[in-house]
Amino acid sequence: MVFSSLLFLFRYLPVMLILYYAAPRRLRNGVLFLGSLLFYGWGEPVYISLMLFSSLVDYTHGLAISRMQQRGERNKARLAVASSAVINLSLLGFFKYSGFLTETLNGWLGTSIPVPELALPIGISFYTFQTMSYTIDVYRGDAKAQKNLVDFGAYVSMFPQLIAGPIVRYQDIAAELGSRRENPEEFALGAGRFAVGLGKKVLLANAAGAVWEEVCGMGAADRTVAMVWLGLLAYGMQIYFDFSGYSDMAVGLGRMFGFHFPENFRYPYTARSITEFWRRWHISLGTWFKEYVYIPLGGSRKGPARQVVSILTVWILTGIWHGAGWNFLLWGLYFGLLLLGEKCVWGKYLQTWPRWAAVSAAQLLVFGGWVLFAHDSLADGLLYFRQMFGMEGLAFGSARTLYLIRDSLVLLAVCLFGCTPLPAALWRRICRRAEAQAPRLAGLLPAAGIAVLLVLCTADLVDAGYNPFLYFRF
Repeated sequence: MVFSSLLFLFRYLPVMLILYYAAPRRLRNGVLFLGSLLFYGWGEPVYISLMLFSSLVDYTHGLAISRMQQRGERNKARLAVASSAVINLSLLGFFKYSGFLTETLNGWLGTSIPVPELALPIGISFYTFQTMSYTIDVYRGDAKAQKNLVDFGAYVSMFPQLIAGPIVRYQDIAAELGSRRENPEEFALGAGRFAVGLGKKVLLANAAGAVWEEVCGMGAADRTVAMVWLGLLAYGMQIYFDFSGYSDMAVGLGRMFGFHFPENFRYPYTARSITEFWRRWHISLGTWFKEYVYIPLGGSRKGPARQVVSILTVWILTGIWHGAGWNFLLWGLYFGLLLLGEKCVWGKYLQTWPRWAAVSAAQLLVFGGWVLFAHDSLADGLLYFRQMFGMEGLAFGSARTLYLIRDSLVLLAVCLFGCTPLPAALWRRICRRAEAQAPRLAGLLPAAGIAVLLVLCTADLVDAGYNPFLYFRF
């Protein structure tokens, strides 16, 4: 089940909200837990057991670590943390990487080991990182062990952010798990945020993705240089509005149920450097790697050499986290090297560049990385990259290229405008003017905006056949 589906919007979510708010406060975590299991198991019920097993592992390990620390058994507590990490990473490795590793070994050694054909459990990369961070935080003393299994299960399985983030650390919502006060104002803010995210996904990401799919669906020899660049721009818009739209919907749903999830995007395509871009894109993942990998490896505290190793390690792992393939590993290494270059070589000069020049240069590098990220194989990505620079004998343009540009020009212009802070600033200005000129009607503007977005998205979903979520495959 996906948020941008009629099933979710008009059946699951209304029923879930009614049951949740009808239940006594002491039972609401239980309602959320059971409802989230239903949401997760709708598409692949067999993997509910895997998520429950992972939850139980970290719940029991958290309690054990807490008891060991109370008794002063620090070494045993450290072994318990290691045990939790090994179990979680083994599950993730088996389902996500066993096929890739087997194929790689067969290629290198000339063997014919059967390649496991395993469906990737949706959201396993996200909830594995969440449960791992819980036991580590309990060990560090940053969080208290949760004694209520239902409350812990609600944290792990919470449907708004279960399958594509943001990655919510236990310490971020521990207090709200035990005591939260839902109110109409927060619910309205959450509904508005959800509607904006839904609009991003349905009206912009899906449309941009259709352009990308059309370019990719052509034979390599039928493309042109201009068409390849157009396709890459469309993909960059698709992945941004797809993932940031999902994150907006997750944050909005969280507020509707009384939770405050961390922000995951802050206009990354306006960043003037690669460093700034990754402080604005998938913030929760970057924070996780910083807290649980970069700093423990030494970070910047143990000299330049250790910092280089820490940065490259984090980015190789970031690439692998996104997918089992050489293209993802190379994508991670690509950004690791760019970040090192900014830190050690050219970063100080960026401050002297005009903002437009710095932003343009940074985003060209970002979109260059998307070439590797967008393709299922390294060979396809490198072929597409060569085509961008006319290395495959492609013509610059054609009649079909001109048609695609004219057909998608308005869409991509709206996308470019939408990935800046300008729409939000424009909306605030409209609301202020309405408040000054017609105070009684101004309060109706947010509700009207939500209604318009829901109507437009519903109309689109009724006819749409193309409605993927890109980050579900991670």
